[in-house]
Amino acid sequence: MATVRKSITFTHQQDLWIKQQIEKGDYTNDSEYLRDLVRRDQADKQKLEELRSALQAGLDSGMGNKSVEEIWKEAEEQHAKKNT
Repeated sequence: MATVRKSITFTHQQDLWIKQQIEKGDYTNDSEYLRDLVRRDQADKQKLEELRSALQAGLDSGMGNKSVEEIWKEAEEQHAKKNT
């Protein structure tokens, strides 16, 4: 994968934080730490978009006629199927 060199500026406190993460052994250098932050941000944004889409689909589907108990039971069954 091609890489792009960036020049960024941090406050002294932010720089110390990054250095602490490296010293703890969580990362080998500044770039690795920042790439991890970007990957996590991308994953978080993707999850949020999926949640928004699911919520909108639910709103668009209108009112249902199932009881809370029926909905709960179906959710538990779907969860059990996913984890088997």
